[in-house]
Amino acid sequence: MHAIQAEEADTGMADQDLAIIRGIPLEEEPGLGALTLPAFLAEVRERYGPREALVMHQVGGEAIRWSYDEVWERSQEVARALVACGVAKGERIGILMTNRPEWVSSFFGIALAGGVAVGLSTFSTPSELEALLGASDISILLFEREVITKDFAAILQDLEPGIAITAPGNLASSKFPFLRRLVQLEEGEVGGATQSWASFLALGHAVDPAQVDARSQAVRAADPAVLFFSSGSTGKPKGILNAHRGVNIQSWRWVRIYDFKPDVPVRTWAPNGLFWSGNFSIALGGTFAAGGSLILQRMFDPAEAIPLMTAEKVTFAYCWPHQWAQLEEAPGWDEADLSSLYYFEPGQNLRRPQKSISTPWIEPHGTYGATETFTISAAYPCGSPEELWKGCNGGALPGNTIKIVDPVTGKVLKRGETGEIAVKGPTLMLGYIGIPGDEALDEHGFYHAGDGGFIDERDRLVFQGRINDIIKTGGANVSPVEIDWTLCNCPGVKVCKTTGVPHDTLGEMVVSCVVRSEGHDLSEAEVIQFLKARLASYKVPRKVLFIEQGDMDFTDTAKIKPAEAKAFAQRKLAEETIC
Repeated sequence: MHAIQAEEADTGMADQDLAIIRGIPLEEEPGLGALTLPAFLAEVRERYGPREALVMHQVGGEAIRWSYDEVWERSQEVARALVACGVAKGERIGILMTNRPEWVSSFFGIALAGGVAVGLSTFSTPSELEALLGASDISILLFEREVITKDFAAILQDLEPGIAITAPGNLASSKFPFLRRLVQLEEGEVGGATQSWASFLALGHAVDPAQVDARSQAVRAADPAVLFFSSGSTGKPKGILNAHRGVNIQSWRWVRIYDFKPDVPVRTWAPNGLFWSGNFSIALGGTFAAGGSLILQRMFDPAEAIPLMTAEKVTFAYCWPHQWAQLEEAPGWDEADLSSLYYFEPGQNLRRPQKSISTPWIEPHGTYGATETFTISAAYPCGSPEELWKGCNGGALPGNTIKIVDPVTGKVLKRGETGEIAVKGPTLMLGYIGIPGDEALDEHGFYHAGDGGFIDERDRLVFQGRINDIIKTGGANVSPVEIDWTLCNCPGVKVCKTTGVPHDTLGEMVVSCVVRSEGHDLSEAEVIQFLKARLASYKVPRKVLFIEQGDMDFTDTAKIKPAEAKAFAQRKLAEETIC
């Protein structure tokens, strides 16, 4: 019996009563192309060959511009070097770089050689990097030496002193038993197990390109393709292994979801790391699928971003609300000519108008996803009518089945009942590294997201936040995520996090914790007034608490963790009660 049918039989409820929705069959989805990374790159190269694929501006130098033909050639160079190093099919190769052309050529080069690309965060501290290297079992690390104040060559040597005294390919480390070679991107001193980027590529000169072609053709859609790590905001980062099929389905899918148009070039600026699945999938995968150009910024810098977007006539900008807030506060924002922006919704992203931005485009509002499903599993495409997407997070995408279950028993709930979101479909991860499959998925092959939500009477998914974060106030379920996304657009709000604290009569009271933008004297009354105009009354926080310097340890780009917000709110409210 089909898994869903078996569950329906177990519950005794008719299908229309169960909190289960299904997308159309995957084979009916329009716009899909090749489903392995080597074939994807070959297909976009065949379609767009001489067209510009990526750009990176250099300080004091000319911008680097690669066509799709050049991306192919540079990726082939990396693949041949990896073949010369003896990389086997399925072998994991790490990329520790900021957003730059070599990240792209390394990624596709690994795929062309039959390997698995492992994205490693350049924000990693030494201890975090040690954990990632130990968990990922990479054999070769392609790394950028200097990132802001970090010297990764020095960090790596501190983590494994043997790196300094062993020849490339011969490293024998008890701490990282599979690691045998390091490749340093930038110029500088190299030695031991570390070699320069130029000498690494030179290894491939003797490799017949036909070997790479044969390896590429041997890659299957179901083979492992990428290993990305979760953010680790609720604990240790999990290594999430995704197949070629899932990665490529999502890349092709973004063209339809964002309604990229043939007559409006897709020139994408997305400053967040390509080592995160969402940024990779949308910025790189979606842009290449559309034949667009990816405008690379090594890392987010608002003062650098504004002239970059202007010079490159960016049409599609993808970053987070707190980054838009920083852009609005940066010098030159008000005067910048950003009239090229098309795939951008000002009212959703900006807190005040920018005189040159006049696009009428409406972004996809109803979406839901995770790294475990390699981004979205539910969505409505751009251009869908507001009455369809308003108040929800989309319908199940092609091939997907989404159900709402009791987080304790795992039983499927009724429509309208809040429970845990569980997903199964063609972009679902192969699994977590180091975790048995039966612990990662349920007996029917569903991934249980740890997110709370419900299915409404119109077959729409409504996401309400993490299971443990949903606020139950006065008998209603309130999503802190919805409040925070709204509050991020309030002038004067730099960072925010909404939480629930125990209350004698309400059960929980909604409280928003806010970090003010520099130079703003935002008041509690102003925040509440802003939210009252945009949210149902029961969702508006009863209290707004402002976080001052020293109250909490966070950086300009960090998100406040739920546990930190709850502890801060409880402490501040207790102090008010005592006073």
